[in-house]
Amino acid sequence: MFTSVAGRAVVVTGGTRGIGKGIASVFARNGARVLITGRDEQAARQTAGELPGDVSWVLADAGDKEDCRRVAAIANERLGGVDVLCANAGVFPGARIADLTEADLDQIIDINLKGTVFAVQACLPALARSGHGRVIITSSINGPVTAYPGSSAYAASKAGQLGFMRTAAIELAPSGITVNAVLPGIIVTEGLAAMGPEHQAKMSRSIPLRRLGTLDEIGHTVLFLATDEAAYITGQTIIVDGGQVLPELPEAVQ
Repeated sequence: MFTSVAGRAVVVTGGTRGIGKGIASVFARNGARVLITGRDEQAARQTAGELPGDVSWVLADAGDKEDCRRVAAIANERLGGVDVLCANAGVFPGARIADLTEADLDQIIDINLKGTVFAVQACLPALARSGHGRVIITSSINGPVTAYPGSSAYAASKAGQLGFMRTAAIELAPSGITVNAVLPGIIVTEGLAAMGPEHQAKMSRSIPLRRLGTLDEIGHTVLFLATDEAAYITGQTIIVDGGQVLPELPEAVQ
């Protein structure tokens, strides 16, 4: 049995929907006290109301350094500190390189990459006080491992997160803080579910396990990295994709 995370203070950026909501749900169901952030008040209220246990919300822009500092201050006030930071907030607008605008690039880098850095910076004092501080970054297989046309800026931001993660793992180790990343494959979120079963079935055909991932499967991977049993793991990535990155050719998937 793993050591319980009950009572631990968890911040999940971008926790109002999608993978972030799944991560927050797993922690809440395991007794953690959770603070979720997002930019949509209605979504934040609804998510906090749906999830069990001690879950609260705050409106914040992950790409804004002052907002990140405010989130850390609120976490200290409401939760008494930060034991686990899930740097999850992200956007993924697509554009081919020839059509990519500076505004597109700025938005993606600001939220996905700079937002990760800002969140860690803001929560660093509380994580160091925790005694078992954990940072878990939501990256992606897209960028670090795979590629898809129209996702160059997103892929660059996700690969950049891993470069930051490795350096942060070394710098923060003396404070007893571990820094790791989860790389999801294709996960069934609200947006993907809305595309219908035929679209999901088409995507499943490229995955050895022949199905898409669930929010809980990402959440439980993040939960493991937050446990005491994962205390000696830092600077590492866990791919959660049903084997999607393994086949050399499509026909390798039986």
